[in-house]
Amino acid sequence: MKKITVKLSPDAKEVYFYLKQSRYKVDKSILRAIENKKDLIEENRNYGNPIQKRLIPNYYKEKYGITNLYRVELPNFWRMLYTIKGEEIEIIAFVIDIINHEKYNKRFGYK
Repeated sequence: MKKITVKLSPDAKEVYFYLKQSRYKVDKSILRAIENKKDLIEENRNYGNPIQKRLIPNYYKEKYGITNLYRVELPNFWRMLYTIKGEEIEIIAFVIDIINHEKYNKRFGYK
């Protein structure tokens, strides 16, 4: 079986480090959930809910050149979005964004 590596984009790293430095309990619970979900993705690259190709925001298509997108729900209505990029030796699950519910709705055009 191919090894799965989870990597964070610069945007996701920024949010991750903010949550890591925060003292708020809610932020700590989101951080713990991210760590847990990263482990689950490493075990099963298709862990998240796939987003239909026609619903993938152009923002992500243009910024990361992605053709697939998965959503993982986090506490407090946060979302972690990742894409899968396959290579011969390993598969990279690339976390492209960790966003709150309001930003998620705006990015996907929900009202």
